[in-house]
Amino acid sequence: MLKTPIVFIIFNRPDLTQIVFNEIRKAQPRQLFIIADGPRTSKEQAKCQAARDVIKQIDWDCEVFYNYSDVNLGCRERVSSGLNWIFKQVEEAIILEDDCVPNSSFFEFCEQLLVRYKMDNRIMLISGYNAQQSWQADKQDYFFSNLGGIWGWASWARAWKNFDLKMTHLDKVVKDRKLRHLLGEKLGRIRENQFLDCRSRQVDTWDYQWAYSRHINSGLAIVPSKNLIENIGFRKDATHTKHSTRRKVYSENLEFPLETNNILIPDTEYDELFFKNSESFIHKLALKLRKATNI
Repeated sequence: MLKTPIVFIIFNRPDLTQIVFNEIRKAQPRQLFIIADGPRTSKEQAKCQAARDVIKQIDWDCEVFYNYSDVNLGCRERVSSGLNWIFKQVEEAIILEDDCVPNSSFFEFCEQLLVRYKMDNRIMLISGYNAQQSWQADKQDYFFSNLGGIWGWASWARAWKNFDLKMTHLDKVVKDRKLRHLLGEKLGRIRENQFLDCRSRQVDTWDYQWAYSRHINSGLAIVPSKNLIENIGFRKDATHTKHSTRRKVYSENLEFPLETNNILIPDTEYDELFFKNSESFIHKLALKLRKATNI
């Protein structure tokens, strides 16, 4: 039975919710927190309810907490407000969305490292996603990154307290070239544009704000040397990934116990490849959103 609380973020895709729930059931967490947004239209109401009905299948000893919205808040407000609610109640948590399928290594990976780095304020995120599928796995079990994905992740209340949904100091950060100093000229410029687009509401999301919050606090992410998450949400009813051009990345299992990585320096080569793989996706997504909203 998993000691660490799991957060499960669901919406209107009961079939995907069922797949991820099946993996959560195998882990049997002692505490399960459910965050759900309300339907955007009356036509979505049945699907939203069907997704929530999946949670009724809990058949193990588990304390369940619900944070359901009757109205549609959108990705930005729903996820951020839900995680604020979570981290006011628990010190650490593992977070999964309805399209992020963890393999059998994911939960133990997160749980071990949540304990190992609990008091290390340099670490703000533990990611289960490795964009390269495998990265120097013959040399390490995990490494450090300035980026880190949120397709299956974990964190602490002490890190989330820095979350700034409004990106309050973004103008000064851009003016002073802080992101370029941190990430290098090219990656820093990309980040600036992403954050500025996000602030202008061209993308309804919360994860750029989370990345911004980590960057301005010099926070690092832990990334597994092998990918532990498969995203199954690339289809027409997705909120953000329906037009994704990202290649399919499969998951692989890690061996335990994990060997401690004592070199707390971000792997800039991995970060550059991460951006290279995602930049075209982000650009195409922004173009589609601008076209759809006549921006």
